[in-house]
Amino acid sequence: MNKFSDIIGTIKKYDKIIVLRHTNPDPDALGSQNGLANAIKEAFPEKKVLIGGNDAEGLKWLSTMDEVSDADFSGALVIVTDTANTDRIDDARYDSGAYLIKIDHHPNDEDYGDQLFVNTDASSSAEIIADLIADTPEFNLSKTVAYYLYAGIVGDTGRFLYPATTQHTMNVAGQFLATGIDAASINQNMNQITLAQAKLQGELFDRLKIDESGAALAVIDDDLIKKLDITREQANSVVSTPGRLKEVHSWLEAVEKDDGTFRMHLRSQGPVINGLAKEHNGGGHPLASGADAKDLAEVEEMYQELIKIVNDFYQRGE
Repeated sequence: MNKFSDIIGTIKKYDKIIVLRHTNPDPDALGSQNGLANAIKEAFPEKKVLIGGNDAEGLKWLSTMDEVSDADFSGALVIVTDTANTDRIDDARYDSGAYLIKIDHHPNDEDYGDQLFVNTDASSSAEIIADLIADTPEFNLSKTVAYYLYAGIVGDTGRFLYPATTQHTMNVAGQFLATGIDAASINQNMNQITLAQAKLQGELFDRLKIDESGAALAVIDDDLIKKLDITREQANSVVSTPGRLKEVHSWLEAVEKDDGTFRMHLRSQGPVINGLAKEHNGGGHPLASGADAKDLAEVEEMYQELIKIVNDFYQRGE
């Protein structure tokens, strides 16, 4: 594991820097990516700093990406934020630069990069970037940088609802507010949904299977996606909805992909579920993970496994 000073030393050596993050980005992926990129630009205006990956349709209010060419990667420092596995990096050219750095808060399941900094105690990758800035004399927590990092922390803590929120998280968020960012606007953008997404939430509650253990399963199939005329990105955005129910303690949301397989979202309010995700080509945090299922039979298999995990958790009295 490297120190912040090691990473800053590497940043200083390169004239071209490309900052990447994971596919299907959430606010923390975009917030940590943009926060770091802008901090570098402000500290070292002579450097060429680009952000790469595909745009996220529902998060264009937060950020859109640069056009990054093959030539840009040549001789460049590539920094990847908020991405545990190389399979999830949103640019297959990530390893075609001169040097690679990983900065993340997910469990370090894949030890990639020439340098890496992983802190699983951090609420978000945005919080790590904030700590890096505070530790680096050349960096400044500007209003622009704070805007992105606040969005990242708010996104990954569920607006400070989730257990990963610590006193340090709140202190860092307070520093962001002190720069004069419009926190209310960020929060409103995150809270806003389309009418189609609201209808999806209603359909999800109707379709939700809830076991007496508190485990639950919601399947959003292709027929429902077409019926409501929503994108898969919009379907993925309602993953937190089942957790609002008193009867639900841990849940799976299965979203059918174009090829008929399913993207699995796993969430929990106590039982550790990232082991289940790893068994199905995924991974993530103990209480928030992602995986894949090849068909509905595997979706059901995961649901039965989740029921057992939840039952075992409460039988142990945890």
